[in-house]
Amino acid sequence: MRLQDRAAGYAALLLPLLGAILTAQQPQARIRIDTNRVIGEVHPHIFGNFAEHLGRCIYGGIFEEGSPLSDSDGFRKDVLDAVKPLGVSILRWPGGNFASGYNWMDGIGPRDQRPARPDHAWGALESNRFGTDEFLRYCERVGAEPYLCINAGLGSVDSARQWVEYCNETRPTYWADQRRKNGREKPWNVKVWGLGNEIDGPWQLGHKNAEDYAKFALQAAVAMRRQDDSLKLIASGSSNFGPNADWIGWNRTVLDRLKNEIDYISLHTYIGNPDSNFEKYLSISQDLDDRIAIVEGQIRAARNEQTRPHPIYIAFDEWNTWYRARSGTTEFEIAKTGLEEHYNFEDALATGMFLNSFIRHANIVKMANLAQLVNVIAPIFTNKQGMYLQTIYFPLLEYGKQRGNTSLDVQVTSPTYRVGDRAPLGYLDVSSTYHAADRTVYLNVLNRSEKLDISARLDSVSGQVGKEAAVWEMNHTDLKAVNDFGSEKVKPAIRTATLIVADNGFTYLFPKHSLTILRLKIQ
Repeated sequence: MRLQDRAAGYAALLLPLLGAILTAQQPQARIRIDTNRVIGEVHPHIFGNFAEHLGRCIYGGIFEEGSPLSDSDGFRKDVLDAVKPLGVSILRWPGGNFASGYNWMDGIGPRDQRPARPDHAWGALESNRFGTDEFLRYCERVGAEPYLCINAGLGSVDSARQWVEYCNETRPTYWADQRRKNGREKPWNVKVWGLGNEIDGPWQLGHKNAEDYAKFALQAAVAMRRQDDSLKLIASGSSNFGPNADWIGWNRTVLDRLKNEIDYISLHTYIGNPDSNFEKYLSISQDLDDRIAIVEGQIRAARNEQTRPHPIYIAFDEWNTWYRARSGTTEFEIAKTGLEEHYNFEDALATGMFLNSFIRHANIVKMANLAQLVNVIAPIFTNKQGMYLQTIYFPLLEYGKQRGNTSLDVQVTSPTYRVGDRAPLGYLDVSSTYHAADRTVYLNVLNRSEKLDISARLDSVSGQVGKEAAVWEMNHTDLKAVNDFGSEKVKPAIRTATLIVADNGFTYLFPKHSLTILRLKIQ
């Protein structure tokens, strides 16, 4: 065969392959970064958490008296060491459903003299050995601002006011003196208070309709502010999505009646993947974004009629993946599981999806509390001998480094897919923040395609991009992979990438089913 013929034959074989390689390298998506397109501050309280008297969250998680792993206060030292790096900014307590039957006065004073009570929320026996002072001391230890939720179910307005007095009063009043007798001279100075939990839900002790709840909450808000006028108050937004529930109407009524007293309205959302459909699972951001937008519009309407003009924000004070440990039709049946979800790799991606949504709505979502802190649908899991970090711990840790940054409105186009009759949804779920002091852009990209690696062209209109990027990436070949005691299968990869920068931009390949955070310098 002549040399020319051989060359022509090789070319015929190689050119299609070369063409395929070149096509694969062409950007399939575009992300445009402009540091002047500001949404709002990523408030530190977006990285909050929640601890309820339920299962092993408090007893055996946060607090385990007599354990060799606990300190002199009864706090698990290994759990403390895992909580502190998360930088939990605000910690909500005592519930949750538990709050609607809880009398805070049972949980103060000498521990051996506190009464044990039946917990009618979850069917347990509450020893009350962990109460207000223990919780507030724990917040000091981990550096979290405390958030107390009053009993708006079976509780009274006066009990709520007295709780504020116990925590915050400086003068020698009855409840302030009780605090002093219990070992705390200076006030705890608790500023964030919730006006009840999920009171629209028929599962809740003291369940009320919107009008009755708003009347109670208004009376409690006025009484509590008479005790301390510096409080920040959170109304109980709707959490009932049953077939006959009117969550939009509930929120409208609550905002209308409480618009002059509250600083936040709460939202709760739990998600899951019961049919093991990965892309459907990670499409839930559509519901999150829509719900936030609707409530933001309701807030705007209510504020137009305020006689005491002030901002009202959204506190997403319960959110997480929760569906495996949810068998049963009653709260008592559900509680038998301890709500001990064992999170897998795809759940870590869902955590990034939640945080992307909160960051994209940083102008209105100013608080978010992952439910919960330890063992109960939680990033930290313990037994008597030790603990391990669940898969969802790692996105919480990494995203938390963006607190206080400015959320950016990035423009994104990417391949799309459709779930049911919903609008098409981009495979790339993106949020971005900017730290102006050192001109650093954080780009948070969830590729929710199960099978498609997506190449994206990233363009900066705010200056030249540096030639290196710090890369944090979570990926795994097994979507169902889990961590366990002594076995940390799922954890992030951290590396530095050299970028080929041209015209203030570069191309980056986001692997299928991955969560990536790029840290870029803008020169």
